[in-house]
Amino acid sequence: MKNCVKTLSLLFVISLTEGSINIGKLANLEVQNEPQLRFSLEDKKMQVKGQIIFGGLFPMHEKGFLGINCGSLKEEKGIQRLEAMMYAVDLINRSPYLLPNTTVGVHILDTCSRDTYALDQSMDFIKSRIRNTDVEEFTCANGIAPELRSTQPVVGVIGAASSQVSIMVANVLRLFKIPQISYASTSDELSDKSRFEYFSRVVAPDTYQAQVMVDIVKALGWSYVSTVADEGNYGEKGIAVFKDRAKKESICIAKGLIIPRETTEKDFDKIIQGLLEFENAKGVIMFINEDNAKRLMKAKAKNNHTSDIFFIASDAWGSKAVPVQDHPEAAEGAITILPKRQELKDFDNYFLSRNLTNNKRNPWWREFWMQHFHCSLDNITIEHGNVPCTGEEDLKGESADGSVYRQEGLVQFVVDSVLTMAYSVENLQQQKCTDKEDSEALLQCYQEVTSNGKDVLENIRNVSFTGSTGEDVKFDDNGDGLGRYNVFQYQKHSDGSYHYIHIGDWVDKLSINLTQTKWPKAEVTNRSLIEPRPEVGIPISVCSEPCGPGFAKSVKGDSCCWICIKCLDYEYLKDANTCHACPTGTLPNSNKTTCLSMPVQYMQWGTAWAIIPMVFSGAGIISTFAVIVVFWKYNKTPIIKASGRELCYTLLMGVLMCYSMTFVMVSKPTVMTCCIKRIGIGLSLSICYASIFTKTNRISRIFNRGLRGMTKRPSCTSPQSQLGICSSLVSVQIIGVVAWILFHWPQTILIYPDRINVILRCGASDMAQVLSLTYNTVLIALCTAYAFKTRKIPENFNEAKWIAFSMYSTCIVWCAFVAIFFGTSSADFRIRITTLSMCTCINATVILGCLFAPKMYIVCFQPQKNIRQNNSTMLGSSSMRARSLFGKAGPPGINPGDITSPSTSTVTDITLISDDQLASSDTE
Repeated sequence: MKNCVKTLSLLFVISLTEGSINIGKLANLEVQNEPQLRFSLEDKKMQVKGQIIFGGLFPMHEKGFLGINCGSLKEEKGIQRLEAMMYAVDLINRSPYLLPNTTVGVHILDTCSRDTYALDQSMDFIKSRIRNTDVEEFTCANGIAPELRSTQPVVGVIGAASSQVSIMVANVLRLFKIPQISYASTSDELSDKSRFEYFSRVVAPDTYQAQVMVDIVKALGWSYVSTVADEGNYGEKGIAVFKDRAKKESICIAKGLIIPRETTEKDFDKIIQGLLEFENAKGVIMFINEDNAKRLMKAKAKNNHTSDIFFIASDAWGSKAVPVQDHPEAAEGAITILPKRQELKDFDNYFLSRNLTNNKRNPWWREFWMQHFHCSLDNITIEHGNVPCTGEEDLKGESADGSVYRQEGLVQFVVDSVLTMAYSVENLQQQKCTDKEDSEALLQCYQEVTSNGKDVLENIRNVSFTGSTGEDVKFDDNGDGLGRYNVFQYQKHSDGSYHYIHIGDWVDKLSINLTQTKWPKAEVTNRSLIEPRPEVGIPISVCSEPCGPGFAKSVKGDSCCWICIKCLDYEYLKDANTCHACPTGTLPNSNKTTCLSMPVQYMQWGTAWAIIPMVFSGAGIISTFAVIVVFWKYNKTPIIKASGRELCYTLLMGVLMCYSMTFVMVSKPTVMTCCIKRIGIGLSLSICYASIFTKTNRISRIFNRGLRGMTKRPSCTSPQSQLGICSSLVSVQIIGVVAWILFHWPQTILIYPDRINVILRCGASDMAQVLSLTYNTVLIALCTAYAFKTRKIPENFNEAKWIAFSMYSTCIVWCAFVAIFFGTSSADFRIRITTLSMCTCINATVILGCLFAPKMYIVCFQPQKNIRQNNSTMLGSSSMRARSLFGKAGPPGINPGDITSPSTSTVTDITLISDDQLASSDTE
């Protein structure tokens, strides 16, 4: 009793809340025996008796306007789905295997696509649950005791279609423990079993739909889209999930619009205008029902923007004819999704065989017939006219508006929902009624077990069978079906007709064939900045085009909108938004995606900078070897003996080293070449100038002693002494270089004079290299001083003149070298290497040309002068001057016969002081 009171009280509260339930209806119902078939066009319900009853909720009519609950009849989403349920019930009743001893009846209600009206209608399912209420506890307003008509309870409810309706109805059905299986409601909110415990569905929730739509947007290369959603759970929740998933994939929302429950044509015009405000957002994601989709297409066509925006629609649009019915051009290019399905050929045969005679059980069939063929029955005038229906019209042909029959997209799921309910009841009967043998007891058991909604629900969740199309039907922990979708595009064919074309599938991931897509007057996606894909004319829906190579994004506001800023020449793209300087020694690649090591530069033997000094040095080396060969061959001749053979050979060795150092200097720097270069340059020059210094010092000491030379011979003028002095001078350079090497071991380093060059060079600095030549500079200065000092000696001993000339030239060369070397410190490193090489070669060439060329000329081309003269040879004036200085015997230690005459038959300008004579002077 208390439970009944609570139940009626709850109904009263609901009626006050919704403003649509009238408890008085219950009191006015009379108890009577129901016929096999009862229906009322006014009440919009259908009841077919059976041993167990399956409830049904279908949107038989569109939503009405201006306070009217119901609008025009829905031929596909209403009539076809209702007939799909009846088709499934007929299959069950004829099946010898599924509920073989049970007849299934139906109790079907019209929701009119409105949640509040659906809640009012669903009260019919509740009445049977309160049939045992003690009506003596209640009285009607007029004082008459209420009478309740007996209504057979439903085992469960198939439906509803709209998520918004299902949510409203599920809240009530849960209170009375009536299981509900939806064939179309996909709102993610319905997965919350703390609120919708008794709700299940054979389709997947919107979380899957949202993911499918995100994957489609990505496949199209879109990153900037708008959204349109119906007010309520289905639309708003679906779009919320889409936005969440889109954000993770860097897809931005330009504008989000909501379609209110109560709308006018102006509202849809405003929505179209709102979408057009963001001209770069060509893509529009829609979670709206088919009626609103139809009105939106009408507004789009009216505003003449059929190719400015393109839709990606949820399963509420699917592959239905209603959204595109009047304005197919506005829907052209729209991509829609629908739970993966196959058409049921048997259902086609069943539906197309229905007519006015054999389908009287459907209370909406006559209304459908009139609307479909634009005719009237029983003098009922319809919107399109009052042409009488003949009853001979054929559903296989065209309708009055030229359309032909096509199976509605969710027929399969309606059938699977009914089969799910049947299998769960059969499992329940097998569990609890197998011990009943009497048919009456068995029927009573069936009715008792099916009245326990909790047991029915448990069996629904555990059911698993092969569905009407061969796909598995089962549920997850939340009572949701598996996520499997077909992807369609609404396309215009060459003959002007429009059709839905299957372009892909989604089972865990998207598989789509973009080459099958067609777009009306779309800008072709052939820009190199877009990720390459087939040229299929996909419209562009991005806020900002991708930045080209070497450009970084500067995001302003929305993460999909940016301006492109070019990275500097030495910067690379650290990420899409940041330019970062490459490390020293690297440069960005052509796309500026990474930094690459720059090629290391060093002197290459194949360049002119190296070839010229090497050719010069090669010629010098050949010339030096030629001089050595001549000296060796004519080693005993007077002119060779008089030139100081030991020092000449030492000097030639230094010249040869100078030329050879060119090849070291132009070679690739290594530790070995750097060590040789550090030692060789200074050593070769010191050998040359130590030898010349020893020569000039000897001549100076011989000819500039004055009267002292008449009483005492100069010391250390023998060849051995000269070599000792020269070696001592060279050893100073060797000691300095060895100390430098020990203090700073030779190594190679990379230097970066600027951002585009990397130079491999020896580790010693330029200043250190020049300082290492300081000692040679001292030797050059001393040699030059002695050469100047001995410039006026007798002509027969004037080799000093050639030494002086060579030293003057050397000074000029080295002054030029210092100016060039330090003046080009910031220039090409090849200039400095070539300058040093050429300077060293020129020094060697000056020495070779000035000191050895005259001797080679006499030895090779005037051998008659390369003889020893007799004592009777007349002496020239120069000899006489020498005699006046040194007496008749000449300079100490020199035989007068060793001095050539200045006459034409004597060798002039060459000192013919015999090495043997100089050697004897040191021993006396």
